[in-house]
Amino acid sequence: MPFIPHTEQDVQEMLDTIGVSSIEDLFDEIPPQLRAGELTQVPEALSEMDMMRRMRERAAQDEGALCFIGAGAYEHHIPAAVWDVTTRGEFMTAYTPYQAEASQGTLQLVYEYQSMMASLMAMDVSNASLYDGASGLAEAALMAVRANRKSKSRKILVPGSVHPSYRSALNVIVEAQNIEIVEVEWNPSTGTTLIDNLASFEGEDFTAIVIAQPNFFGQLEDVDALTDWAHAQKMLVVGLVNPMAMAVLEAPGNWGEKGADIVVGDGQPLGVPMASGGPYYGFMCCTSAIVRQMPGRIIGRTVDLDGKPGYALTLQAREQHIRRSKATSNICTNQGLAVTASTIYMSLLGPDGLATTSGHCYQNTQKLIALLTSIDGVDKAFSGHNFHECAIKVPAKASLVLEKLAEREVLGGFDLGVNYSDLEDVILVCVTETKTDTDLDVYKLALADVLNEINS
Repeated sequence: MPFIPHTEQDVQEMLDTIGVSSIEDLFDEIPPQLRAGELTQVPEALSEMDMMRRMRERAAQDEGALCFIGAGAYEHHIPAAVWDVTTRGEFMTAYTPYQAEASQGTLQLVYEYQSMMASLMAMDVSNASLYDGASGLAEAALMAVRANRKSKSRKILVPGSVHPSYRSALNVIVEAQNIEIVEVEWNPSTGTTLIDNLASFEGEDFTAIVIAQPNFFGQLEDVDALTDWAHAQKMLVVGLVNPMAMAVLEAPGNWGEKGADIVVGDGQPLGVPMASGGPYYGFMCCTSAIVRQMPGRIIGRTVDLDGKPGYALTLQAREQHIRRSKATSNICTNQGLAVTASTIYMSLLGPDGLATTSGHCYQNTQKLIALLTSIDGVDKAFSGHNFHECAIKVPAKASLVLEKLAEREVLGGFDLGVNYSDLEDVILVCVTETKTDTDLDVYKLALADVLNEINS
């Protein structure tokens, strides 16, 4: 966003006004040993022309190649109207609404977003979003500990088939809160968490269990059985889901007899483009029974004295803003611009459009699986069902295969060996509605060519 930096005279006038001699004096409370010191690895400044050339060169690196990488970031078609509307000044420059009466348009949009997300997840309530899916999972863990008063353990079961980056973020965020994350083994045949994997935890005190649907390997879990088992053990159920998949799969609110208690995930598939690492935003829904433990904002709809509809912040403790040490969570952003895009995206597609898009993703994935497994030595790594990602076992190291595919302008997937040492020959492949039959044939021919080169 354009800005005009302060001149040296501007800075000096501000310092004179507040009575300090230098900017360094503003930080005199920070002990010297905690300061970063001189930044020795910052490169020399570039001119505007050189900077723009470098950015164009780097952006060009993402052009041309067919992308079959998923693993948490997904390439979907985004109608042009989504970001044309999202980047209007009314949305682009709108700040998070602290004073609700001055932000009716923003509040109405967030209310509509919450309504759609709660409906998609079959949950009672949605908040106005979190930073991203990974930190959202950590917030769900903290929320579960606050909400499950029957548990004193502060221990949470997390299957090893949950996204490794999510598990890493979860551990980093909750370890300082004395919350223990206990990993559950996944079945090497199905790539899922079976009830048998949970047998050793029966009768123990655990606060919650995380159930990913689909899981990191793209496999579909038996969410009904897992949910009922967890509730029988007096645990809360945290569903970690791909929102696009929820258009065709059973919504978390309907899992088992009682449904999930908390649902989180990343909203990027809903109208937010992949852009060299962002943006992302996390969504969170829950049951009404524990809504007062939910972090972030919740927007409510009401009527004024004249009967006109109005929108207001509700169920949010003011400590979140002004007494942060007392707050249940310090997440104060609603990632507004990305949420705006998702709201418009879901409005344009509607339930039928989301289901159609999800259906095309599934069908394309099945087509690619059939093509790739027709190559000698290539097979599915796991049995069972999946959505739009599938783990493919190849007769070579996955890292080498992916390197060779990239030389042929095919970004072939994610190397599972990076996070799972026993899966060094397994590639996680993702297919969305953006791929044509020609694209799938290109991948098959490229993979066959690569394997012939490696094994010849």
